[in-house]
Amino acid sequence: MICSDMPVLRNLPDPVDDPLLTAFELPREWIEPAVRACRLFNTALDALFYDVPGLQAALRHGDAVAAPGEKCPSRITRFDALADPEGSLLLIDAKRPTFVHRYDSAEKYIESPHPEAHQVRVASITGVGSSALGSAALAWDISRALGEPVLAIVPGYGVADMMLQGMGGWFGFGMFDAFNAKGAAQSALASIAPDVASIGRRLAGSVPEAPTLRGVPVFRHGSGSSDVLHALLSRPDAQALQLLVGHSKGALQIGNALLSLAPDCTEGLHVVTLGCPIAPRIANVAYHQYLGLFDALGQLNAWGQSPDDWTATTHTTNPWLPPALDAGACARADAPA
Repeated sequence: MICSDMPVLRNLPDPVDDPLLTAFELPREWIEPAVRACRLFNTALDALFYDVPGLQAALRHGDAVAAPGEKCPSRITRFDALADPEGSLLLIDAKRPTFVHRYDSAEKYIESPHPEAHQVRVASITGVGSSALGSAALAWDISRALGEPVLAIVPGYGVADMMLQGMGGWFGFGMFDAFNAKGAAQSALASIAPDVASIGRRLAGSVPEAPTLRGVPVFRHGSGSSDVLHALLSRPDAQALQLLVGHSKGALQIGNALLSLAPDCTEGLHVVTLGCPIAPRIANVAYHQYLGLFDALGQLNAWGQSPDDWTATTHTTNPWLPPALDAGACARADAPA
C-alpha cells in the first residue's frame, strides 16, 4: 500500500503586513494561560466520556509491578500534560504494564528508529474534549480488547478551537465540518495574530511539509488530527495502519483525513465510528458505524447518516456511567484478522 500520488504541500502566500493587522496581536503570555485553562476543562470533561478511572488504575498498577530498572508508564496525568495545548501522539500498549510512550512531533514518530512505531495497526481519535487523558483512555480500552498497541492522536488546542466551542462547536461540528469553518477561523487568526494563532499548532506543524500562513501551521484537511492522520497514512509503511477508530467528532476527523488519499493508501483499511456516523465516501474502505439509541449528541450530529448498528447506549464510553458504549468490543468486532 505504497502511496505514489502524494500531493506537494507548499506554504500559502502571506498577506501584506499591515499595521492595522498587527494591532490585533496580543502577547502570547496573555493568551496561553486561557488556552491551557480551556484544555484542562476539556480534560475534566473527557473523564465523563472515556474510561479515565480504568486507565488511572492501570497506570498505578503498572508502577507497582514494574521491575527494577524497567521503564514505567509515562506520566500523562501530570498537570502540564493535562493542560498542554500543543497535542501529541500517544503509543498505548495494554499488554505491558500499561506502557504509554509520548511523541510531541509527527515527523519524529514517522522517522522513529524503533520498530514498534512502524508496526502499530490501530489508531484512534477522540471527540468531545479531545484531551491527552481522554485520548489515552479510549486507546487503552481498544488496546486491552485487541491485545495490541494503539496509537492515539491527541489534537492541539488553540484560540480558534476556543472560538468554535464558544459558538457551540459541540452541537454543530457537523456544520463546521461541512463549511470548513475551523480551517477558516485558523487562517483568519493566522493573518491578524500569527503569534497567538501558533498556540496549539505544534503537532500539526510537525507534519512533513506542513503548509503555513505567516509562519503559522494551517490545517489542510480541516483539523490538526486529520492532517496528522493523513500524513501517517501517506508514509511508505502506511500498510501497518489497518484499523481507525473515531469517537464523536473524531469520526469526522478520520473521514476528512481519508478524502484526498490515493486509493493505494486506503486499500484494506477498516474504519469504526462510535457516536457519530459519517458518509462512507471511500470505496475500498470497510466502514462499521455504531450509534446509541440514547445518544442525543451523536444523533444530532449524524447529519442524515445512518449507523450500521444501533446500541442501547448513550454517548459515553465510560463503563462507570452506564449504559456506555463498549469501545473495545466494537473495535474487536471489526478488527482485520
